[in-house]
Amino acid sequence: MSREVVFKMERPNLVEIGQTVEVTESVTPFNVNYMIEPAVAMSGLFKLNDRLKADHGVVKNIEENDRGFYVTVEFEEQEEK
Repeated sequence: MSREVVFKMERPNLVEIGQTVEVTESVTPFNVNYMIEPAVAMSGLFKLNDRLKADHGVVKNIEENDRGFYVTVEFEEQEEK
């Protein structure tokens, strides 16, 4: 099963479409967010029970608007049994 997550990137050309990227997880008592390493872009907040099950994914799209650059990464996650 695949899952897409959008990350905010402040500067252009830090990743490319088709590139495999690694993400690290940052946990607070109530939420979790993800960073494309090395500190390229950050995701929004997720509830703890909605955590990613993969630590790498493939960049599918990069969009620019007046607030910055948004990177869509697709993660392949294994179904839990």
